[in-house]
Amino acid sequence: MSQPIPDEMRAAVVPAAGESFRVETRPVPDPGPAEVLVAVDACGVCHSDEFVVEGAFPGVDYPRVPGHELVGRVVATGDEVVRWSVGDRVGAGWHGGHCFHCEACERGQFLACEEAAITGLSFDGGYAEYTTVPQEAAAAVPADLDAAEAAPLLCAGVTTYNALRNAGARPGDLVAVQGVGGLGHLGIQYAHAAGFETVAVSRSPQKRELALELGADAFVDAGETDPAAALTDRGGARVILATAPSAAAMEAIQGGLGVEGSLVAVGVPGESVGVDVQGLIGKTAAVEGWPSGSARDSADTLAFSALRNVTPRVERFDLRDVAAAYGRMIENEARFRAVLEP
Repeated sequence: MSQPIPDEMRAAVVPAAGESFRVETRPVPDPGPAEVLVAVDACGVCHSDEFVVEGAFPGVDYPRVPGHELVGRVVATGDEVVRWSVGDRVGAGWHGGHCFHCEACERGQFLACEEAAITGLSFDGGYAEYTTVPQEAAAAVPADLDAAEAAPLLCAGVTTYNALRNAGARPGDLVAVQGVGGLGHLGIQYAHAAGFETVAVSRSPQKRELALELGADAFVDAGETDPAAALTDRGGARVILATAPSAAAMEAIQGGLGVEGSLVAVGVPGESVGVDVQGLIGKTAAVEGWPSGSARDSADTLAFSALRNVTPRVERFDLRDVAAAYGRMIENEARFRAVLEP
């Protein structure tokens, strides 16, 4: 039975680029013809939310409610919605919809849509009690996933899971996860669950115990050991999932690729990454990047996570504490994902 929808809600708003969050009361939005209205149960706080807070992304209109890792329940649907019904449990990630008619969409490459929208940037996101989401941007959320633990899977989860499942590795292949943080602690779990020989690589030796607990078969302390040599000694990596946003770390480890191996970057350094072209040619290897995924990819990520009990480590915050949650994330203090529970 559907719950009554209130007239007003709380939302954490960025009034203008560079200004502090303001938690305010505003009307609950009505869904458009092809949108669903979602009562938000949880929304992750992602580093990409800095694009809104600092005005570092073109085309963001203010005031804006950030948040692209949201999980909740459909409480109303537009007249053209055919996929979802009131009561459905859904999530929405970075990919906030596509046009269906550009060349990329016709090829099924929705992330490359010429008119792609971004949740929390193109339209208001999940730092609120309610938000509207285009029907094609919503993903089914399994009933047995906790909302706060499911929310980060809509960004950090789908990014690492989708990158690994498209990287060409097979069960038993050596997969190294560079970085044991917000992305890496999920990448380790996915790599282990997929049957890869999983090696965690980090410059923080205190993360060894956690990495092994998450499923890593081995840990390489990149502060004390040459990570490329360590991987080469194991026969070379079929995939290096580079999650830490450090050009130096990516440059140091790429020599550990095996024949036809790939370094797949999902963390974005603030500077260019040097590439050893001769080394890549000699091994027929590659350095590449991978984005997050469409709503279908998010649904697959959530389903696999429920199946294999892949769970992010989260810190929970009330919406009124949005500034504290964002601060812990931006200062890299959260272990490992900050989540708002409106």
